[in-house]
Amino acid sequence: MANILISPGKYVQGPGELGRLGQYAKTYGKKALILITESGFRRVSQLIQAGFAESGCEAVFDYFNGECSKSEIRRLEDVLKSNGCDIMVGVGGGKTLDTAKAVAYYQKTPVLICPTIASTDAPCSALSVVYTDEGVFEEYLFLPANPNLVLMDTSVIAKSPARLTVSGMGDALATNFE
Repeated sequence: MANILISPGKYVQGPGELGRLGQYAKTYGKKALILITESGFRRVSQLIQAGFAESGCEAVFDYFNGECSKSEIRRLEDVLKSNGCDIMVGVGGGKTLDTAKAVAYYQKTPVLICPTIASTDAPCSALSVVYTDEGVFEEYLFLPANPNLVLMDTSVIAKSPARLTVSGMGDALATNFE
């Protein structure tokens, strides 16, 4: 039986790494669309913006609307194109990251993933779970590749709610059992 390793193109983990996102992004393109929730923007945008300011890569922020749905994916495809972005970045939890991966897939751009919680396997997977706008499961979008970069800022993860970290432990154990 073959041993197969399927993983992101690059995985970076450490304290303060989100502040270096711009340096990593510039190796993939010139302008990044950063998908983030409004609360995530309040928590980490200054750190991200400071890192992009020094990188020579431009950052455009857009708020995630709450569901990884076909209409949200299409909306963000339009935002990506209208802003001339050539990189897709997801910052946040599972649905935000799945949406960023789907947009990047359909627009054939690199995708950089920056989880802010440790409760799902969305950051590293080649899969997006798509829901209706009302939050009902619709389908799995199987992607041909894992994200180009997963950037895990341990300082940000350490500040996430404990209940989400415990949820991630349960998810990991359930996956291991399967």
